[in-house]
Amino acid sequence: MWRLKFRAMSIGLIGKKLGMTQRFFENGESLPVTILKIEKAKVIDVINKDKRGYSAVLVGYGHIKNSKITKQMKGFYSKKSQEPKKILKEFRAVNTEEYKPGTEINLEVLKDKKYVDVRAKTIGKGFAGSMKRHNFSGMRASHGVSISHRAHGSTGQCQDPGKVFKGKKMAGHMGAKYRTTLGLEVVEADLENNLLYIKGAVPGSKNTYVEIKEAVKIKNKSTISERVEKYKTSLAEMKSVKKEKKKKTKEEAPKVEKSSPVEEKK
Repeated sequence: MWRLKFRAMSIGLIGKKLGMTQRFFENGESLPVTILKIEKAKVIDVINKDKRGYSAVLVGYGHIKNSKITKQMKGFYSKKSQEPKKILKEFRAVNTEEYKPGTEINLEVLKDKKYVDVRAKTIGKGFAGSMKRHNFSGMRASHGVSISHRAHGSTGQCQDPGKVFKGKKMAGHMGAKYRTTLGLEVVEADLENNLLYIKGAVPGSKNTYVEIKEAVKIKNKSTISERVEKYKTSLAEMKSVKKEKKKKTKEEAPKVEKSSPVEEKK
């Protein structure tokens, strides 16, 4: 069992990254989307401000065997009369009055949201050089440079201060860090299959656990659903105008009187 250590300002969800695909729409647009399988969550505990100095909701996701958790956690779950959960996530600064221990949380939380923030662990790349890790240009390819073509160069000063400062961009372990992608568009929320389609890429590899919450930043950009709806209305207007025009031309056209067959014989 592992515990996520990041904060959220509102109730969010935990999903599993299934992969990426492409979606086509009626207005001719195609978007790359990431599919997230949303885990059903349960409220384990409601934390009051009197207890710890802040109000929060402790939510549990996924299922884990009782044999795979510690004695301390067994005691915690038995005290709360809840089943053991694979992931525990604490959401701060939410309205705690709405939630009680045992309340289920599903995809309906994000059903009407246009944009979301997504946080997950990036793909680990192992030990990487400065050119791959920090996009350094490297040394010259010729004229006096030997062996150190991909080296990062000088890392510090001389005798004063006589050390390498912390945070210096150098070769080292790349990836495998928690990263947040802000303001990703929600393309579709499939409530039946508990699937969330998000525009663009999401950090992490397949089967990575991803935290999804409502976007912090407000965007004025139109979403794909709004653009499709606009296209449908404009198409319907065009059809009605075309129909009226056709009807008008039919009414204005001169009527040709047909002569009877008896008159033609005469």
